[in-house]
Amino acid sequence: MSILEHFKKITTIPHCSKNADKLLNYISDFAKKNNYIVEIDSTKNILIKKGNPKLCLQAHYDMVCIGKAPEIETYEEDGWLKAKDSSLGADNGVAIAMMMSLMEDNYELEFLITSDEEVGLIGANALEFELSSSMMLNLDSEDEAEVYIGCAGGEDIVASKPYAKIKDNRNAYEIKVSGLVGGHSGVDIDKDIPNAIKIIASYLKERKFGLVSIEGGERINSIPTQVTAIVKSDEVLEENEFVKIKKIENNEPILYGADEFISLLNGFRNGVHELNAILNVPDRSINLALVSIENGFCKVETSARAMSDKSLSIVTKEAVSFFKSYGYDVFKDEKYPSWSPEKNSFTNIANEAMIKVFGRSKMVAIHAGLECGVIAKKYPNIKFASIGPTIEYPHSTRERLKIDSVDKTITVVKEIIKSIS
Repeated sequence: MSILEHFKKITTIPHCSKNADKLLNYISDFAKKNNYIVEIDSTKNILIKKGNPKLCLQAHYDMVCIGKAPEIETYEEDGWLKAKDSSLGADNGVAIAMMMSLMEDNYELEFLITSDEEVGLIGANALEFELSSSMMLNLDSEDEAEVYIGCAGGEDIVASKPYAKIKDNRNAYEIKVSGLVGGHSGVDIDKDIPNAIKIIASYLKERKFGLVSIEGGERINSIPTQVTAIVKSDEVLEENEFVKIKKIENNEPILYGADEFISLLNGFRNGVHELNAILNVPDRSINLALVSIENGFCKVETSARAMSDKSLSIVTKEAVSFFKSYGYDVFKDEKYPSWSPEKNSFTNIANEAMIKVFGRSKMVAIHAGLECGVIAKKYPNIKFASIGPTIEYPHSTRERLKIDSVDKTITVVKEIIKSIS
């Protein structure tokens, strides 16, 4: 079976983060049928092994489900594989498909496939396996002809504050921003992609209103594509390019003083905070990802990223200080380390293999979390590199996989295996 056929099969098996057991079982059964030893640890990480390998291939098996996902309908267009009205899950399902192809070819390798990467690298943080390999090739990068040798670390920051409820008899309106393009909150944060939450906050800040409810964003690591608020107002609210208005019947109370919440959202410094001139990527950034109101508590969830632990500390401290200036309680969660860029004998092997196949290559760092940073701290004697086929707009309904990039990338993998055998 071709890699693309393997991947299309994977898209038919639900595997959203925190709900990927069906794919875990499918991968495990497939490996056993091909006479590999399979181990599964308490966090549902999978280790697949045959022989005495020097190389471990690493990927994750959960995906960010956006739109209609996990119902995924794939189609091909102009050399790209896409999904209708959902994320595709090529991040990181295509890596699993490549691994399955190698298993069919009986390669003596280790395959480390981790759980719940997309919600905080949970599996990688709790690995329990003993690994035999001295080198690890992560397959979660998303640009052909590039070898990744470093990545950002990150931390989620959640802020909340309760507000009293008061009766309000003004006209009620549903205010909605939807259908924005979205994107990955790391690799796309510097692409000027509109943030639905920032748009609605800017709209409301210029008006007199009472806030009944607000709900927006999709995932902590996605640029939000939609948000809906219900407000009370005597003004006639007008639509614009992004904001749609509908007058509704609503007898619910408003939150007293919740215009402060909108002021907080409007003033939050979203996006890139500083560029890294050496690595040519954002050095630190933060994504305003999710907003909600529940039982009178206004809640905002953000995802900070940085290329070093020092830079991560700076951006998180700025966010915490900002939220506390509004009297919000702040909670930090799901921290993961950066992977400091390093060139070594293994990255050189990967780079040479890339040049052989593509005729070009460069070693780069990525402003997103790869599991290499976490795993390297657990296995300090292993050398790491990361590659992958071209995937554009992950974590969004625009996600697409460059088809011819897949076969070329597996050829690179085979060249690496040949070089170290």
